[in-house]
Amino acid sequence: MTIPLPDTEALHRSWVERAQAGDRAAQEDLARHCQRLAYLVALQLTGNRDDALDLAQDAMVRFFGSLQRFDRSRPLRPWLLRIVRNLYRDRLRRRRIRRTEALENVAPAALTEAAGPEPSPEARSERRELQRLVWEELQKLPLKHREVLVLRDYQDLEYAEIARVLRIPRGTVMSRLHRARRRLAEAVHRRMAPRGEKNHG
Repeated sequence: MTIPLPDTEALHRSWVERAQAGDRAAQEDLARHCQRLAYLVALQLTGNRDDALDLAQDAMVRFFGSLQRFDRSRPLRPWLLRIVRNLYRDRLRRRRIRRTEALENVAPAALTEAAGPEPSPEARSERRELQRLVWEELQKLPLKHREVLVLRDYQDLEYAEIARVLRIPRGTVMSRLHRARRRLAEAVHRRMAPRGEKNHG
């Protein structure tokens, strides 16, 4: 027997409706859920924990500042991600975001899908190295490619939702995502190729 999954959008709508009515418990539920999501997206965009924390906190201030005006018929997640993305773009215009922190300490596993069966120690080591390379090369992509990749491959948004977040046509989302994936794959392959040649040399 298949157990039905909870209706996440219905839960979000309930939280928003109650929070707009002044329900403190609903406001706390929203804050916990949205703070975590805002931080993860900010981390994936900035590549730096300190910047991600600041960005997520600013996003939550703006989120709750505009909560009363939010249309409950719309999905919550794309709205929150648009806030994070817009704040990040604003910051980039004002200053350069730091990306100097050691990336292996930022839990790059958050950027890749979970493994299936428990891998061997050698396989785990290779996977961590691949995750590190993907993380590093993701941060080097142009922002328009990085943000569409984060929203689709790491946040699992549909094309239509990404189009609303980025305010671009759905076709542009698809073509930009294709180029982003290709650039990322090529960059990681270039980083890995010398090692393979060395191992087989």
